[in-house]
Amino acid sequence: MFSKSKINEPGPKTGDTGAGGADAKPAVAPTSQDFKPTTPKAKPPASSLSTDLHITGNLKTSGDINVEGQVDGDIRAHLLTIGEGATVKGEVIADDVVIHGRIVGRVRGLKVRLTSSARVEGDIIHKTIAIESGAHFEGSVQRQDDPLSTSSKGGSSSAAASKPATTDS
Repeated sequence: MFSKSKINEPGPKTGDTGAGGADAKPAVAPTSQDFKPTTPKAKPPASSLSTDLHITGNLKTSGDINVEGQVDGDIRAHLLTIGEGATVKGEVIADDVVIHGRIVGRVRGLKVRLTSSARVEGDIIHKTIAIESGAHFEGSVQRQDDPLSTSSKGGSSSAAASKPATTDS
């Protein structure tokens, strides 16, 4: 009526030539080359630079940075958020740049967003840009398919691209 499942049966013992002993495959311990994680590595939380922090030097990460203090130097990140009270004096390069505070220097990003409290003094090189009403911007805006590359392309300094634009609503 009931049959015992093979799951609960103990495996063959060494030297056991009983039924199924010839078909049984020896257990092989997995090596480090065979190990593949089942879940992707968790994304680390964004690094935060608080309001009382003043950094002199360059910052570089493949992660995200929230700046609330002052940075005198260049910043390179995946997602860079400049807080409302923050000031950055240097070049900013990131996939996504969200500016609530002040930047004095060039901004390079795939997606650049200037909020209504943003103050930017410098050129912006972008793939897509959004400038909210009330943002202050002084410099030139240039669209490029690859704005993150730091090598300048020939002919990019046309009169239209280098004309300063001021947005102050």
